[in-house]
Amino acid sequence: MHRLRNYTARVFEGNGKYRRIGRALDVFLMSLIMVNVVAIVLESVGPLAKQYHHEFLMIELISVGIFTLEYVLRLWSCVDKSVHKESPLTNSKIRIRYFFSPLALIDLIAILPTILMVFVSVDLRFLRVLRLMRIFKLTRYSRAMQLLLNSFKEESSSLLAAFFIMAVVLIIASCGIYLIEHDVQPDKFGSIPAAMWWAMVTLTTVGYGDVVPVTPLGRLFGGAITLVSMGMVAIPTGLLASSFSEQLRKRRQVFTDAVHEAVEDGHLSPVEEEHLENLRYKLGLSQQEANKAIHNELKNRNRNLYCRHCGKRQD
Repeated sequence: MHRLRNYTARVFEGNGKYRRIGRALDVFLMSLIMVNVVAIVLESVGPLAKQYHHEFLMIELISVGIFTLEYVLRLWSCVDKSVHKESPLTNSKIRIRYFFSPLALIDLIAILPTILMVFVSVDLRFLRVLRLMRIFKLTRYSRAMQLLLNSFKEESSSLLAAFFIMAVVLIIASCGIYLIEHDVQPDKFGSIPAAMWWAMVTLTTVGYGDVVPVTPLGRLFGGAITLVSMGMVAIPTGLLASSFSEQLRKRRQVFTDAVHEAVEDGHLSPVEEEHLENLRYKLGLSQQEANKAIHNELKNRNRNLYCRHCGKRQD
């Protein structure tokens, strides 16, 4: 039983000789998630839901069965993960920690709506929306989503500061337009909370046009808020873009450092190649990027072996 649990953990991690089967499992689960999302969206169309009710039900039952099996196996085998190899925690504590981890909670949410449908009578439209949460399971398999989540995590304090500034500007814009327009348009700017709708769509540069100032002073104030909002919206966008780029740079640097250590003796052994391939997959780098890094490190090492002036090999 222990051997089976260890094998399951290695497959889910997808390292070493289990990389191919782990990758195949990831591709299968990603495909199943996308099939589910498409089926849930199409099921919201009344005629299609009636015509293909049996097909949609079969997709749902099969998918929930597979997702439930995956969830149980991950919870069972998490104690044999590489990160817990030297952990002093008991198996029960490791499983409890995994149960409350973000990825495990997403896996649970993916199967919970259908389980609730069996025991509780709920609105099908509400259930359909909850089932769409399965798309967040892609965060486990998509390296791009992991990069984005890491960017949010690293820039959380800066993003909070940016959103705080935007909240202050939102209140100022709502109060200002309320004072200017509430006598002329009491139905649209009759209170500060009502004016917040206009301030929100203006600050986000959406501009629906359903609520607009009509007085000259109101239009002047609205123009000023629009100009300010262009810079405000760019702050969190710029933070995320720079953090995303930094995440990519760090991953490439980690791989480059690993290659530098591996080619210290002038060549790559099969074990070192396997290690670099596992690291490449874990970091989400392309084969082309990995080959380029290895080629550059080998080239730099060979260049340093010979004197630039006389061309003789240096000891």
